[in-house]
Amino acid sequence: MLPGIWNPLCKPRLWRKRSVSNTFISSTAMEGGELNDVYDDMNLYITPESFIVEPNGQEEVLIIGRLDKVTRVQPRGTQLANLRPTRRICGILGTIHLLSCDYLLVATHRLFVGVINNAVVWRLAGYDIIPYIPNAIQRTENETYLQMLRKTLDTKYYYFSYRYDLTHSLQRQRQLATVLPKKGLLQRADQRFVWNGYALDQFKCDNMQKFQLPLILGFVSVNQVLINGQTFFWSLVTRRSVQRAGTRLFCRGANDQGHVANFVETEQIVEFNGQRTSFVQTRGSMPFHWQQLPNLRYKPRPRLIPGKDHLAACTAHFKAQLELYGEQVAVNLVDQKGAEGELEATYARLVRELGNQSVRYEAFDFHNECRKMRWDRLNILIDRLAHEQDKFGFFHYFDDGNLVSTQTGVFRTNCIDCLDRTNVVQSMLARRSLTSVLQKLGVLHVGQRVEHASAGFESLFKGVWADNADLVSLQYSGTGALKTDFTRTGKRTKAGALQDGKNSLMRYYLNNFADGQRQDGIDLFLGRYLINDNEGGVLPSPLESPHGWRYFAFPSVLMIAMAMFVITMTYPAEFNTENLLFMLFWGAMIAVSATGILHYGIEFVQWPRLFPPITFHAA
Repeated sequence: MLPGIWNPLCKPRLWRKRSVSNTFISSTAMEGGELNDVYDDMNLYITPESFIVEPNGQEEVLIIGRLDKVTRVQPRGTQLANLRPTRRICGILGTIHLLSCDYLLVATHRLFVGVINNAVVWRLAGYDIIPYIPNAIQRTENETYLQMLRKTLDTKYYYFSYRYDLTHSLQRQRQLATVLPKKGLLQRADQRFVWNGYALDQFKCDNMQKFQLPLILGFVSVNQVLINGQTFFWSLVTRRSVQRAGTRLFCRGANDQGHVANFVETEQIVEFNGQRTSFVQTRGSMPFHWQQLPNLRYKPRPRLIPGKDHLAACTAHFKAQLELYGEQVAVNLVDQKGAEGELEATYARLVRELGNQSVRYEAFDFHNECRKMRWDRLNILIDRLAHEQDKFGFFHYFDDGNLVSTQTGVFRTNCIDCLDRTNVVQSMLARRSLTSVLQKLGVLHVGQRVEHASAGFESLFKGVWADNADLVSLQYSGTGALKTDFTRTGKRTKAGALQDGKNSLMRYYLNNFADGQRQDGIDLFLGRYLINDNEGGVLPSPLESPHGWRYFAFPSVLMIAMAMFVITMTYPAEFNTENLLFMLFWGAMIAVSATGILHYGIEFVQWPRLFPPITFHAA
């Protein structure tokens, strides 16, 4: 069936994002015939009055009213008489209201990732955004909202499964099995990690669980490994939280509820001979009120937000973490001098004031300890954490339900961004845990370490953790991670340093001139910002962002001055006093305009428009 064909009576406008493949393989068939919790192969029919979704091989259909917006599940009867499918889809992602009308979000393409716990995991590779009203009046603001939405859905990468709950660790899944045994996949999911939870909730239909496909944003890698003649599956699942989601410089620290920016849970899973193990780590911004807003400086100074109750935010954060994960070791990798040092001292003081014996603070000045490429000194930190890691252990159970052990605590690691330094340390903790796991399972010999057991697997391990670093960084900062040459090769290289410089310059550009709209797209998709149909009419549009004269004047003068300076240097046949004076004049204009841009830097930054973090009056 060709996906580009739709009902000629409707001719809805379809925003298409396509993958390299359009092959639909039944997920149920791939999973040994076991029934999925969500339908994986469906036909979408589009009529002037409704969207009709027909799961192949099933006796029910989903009908979504395009005019009344009523959603209902009905037994399949005559609803599809004389209709031809508009296209084939592999999931329903939700519905969202923009200015002109509501839009249906559907998954159209998927890529196979692997199998975890006998269930297939897929990566979202294509989607459509279909208007409920095909000929609705299109306003300029609505096109802007659509661009925001597409930019968010284009983020690499979203993952899903039709049967396996990617939002929960194996340990939480077992704990919840007796509490939510008959709930749908979305209903039993950990809502912290469901990125389309708001869009799915808009259907307001209680009996459509099998049509609701939850997405996580993060990273998933599934690998079959051979060590010492033993074959096992080693997987990495990274889940990004929605609770304080945002971009690098517009989303820092914690809010009043204790939710922190860039909170990510990473789970390492091993499956071997009917046994499964899980080791979980977390990362997240320092849990108090601080910010680091862009101002065109290469590295804006991070600052505490005055007038906020930092201890209350920190207390709320660790209360939730203790309930979810058990004991906490807060590993802080920021610099202990300068601006980062002020934040480090605040974090240490707040943990002391918490007075909770289940929360231990471990500071390690990553840059100072590892200066001059002395990355071997990271082992100092790992040795300091070894006792707790052995104490926390890992989750381990058999297919028959026999429980061997649980993980009783986690390492909560952070640096200033919770990206580059954090990922290096997490990969080292994961390797140490993996050695313990494989020794327990009998894959490794007594005293054998996983990094020495197989050169091929060591290369795979480093590559997967470096890929994890790149994706987590891409989702937060807009570029790949720094220091991944160490993660991939075990040592720092000059080529890696040059790549870090390239990524740093790209981060500078994106964080100052592109992340405002990216932050808006996240707030729109997650339902934090609700669009009012009167925007741009009775109500002012938040998308209108008037600029003062400096916004246009300084860049214009800078460009003209640079052009004239180059012309003055290039074209005269010989230099004389007049040419030199011209060069000095245009050089002075370059300096004045560049200084003005830096001085009024916040006026040139692309700020979020839906929830601007600051308010200023441009002259």
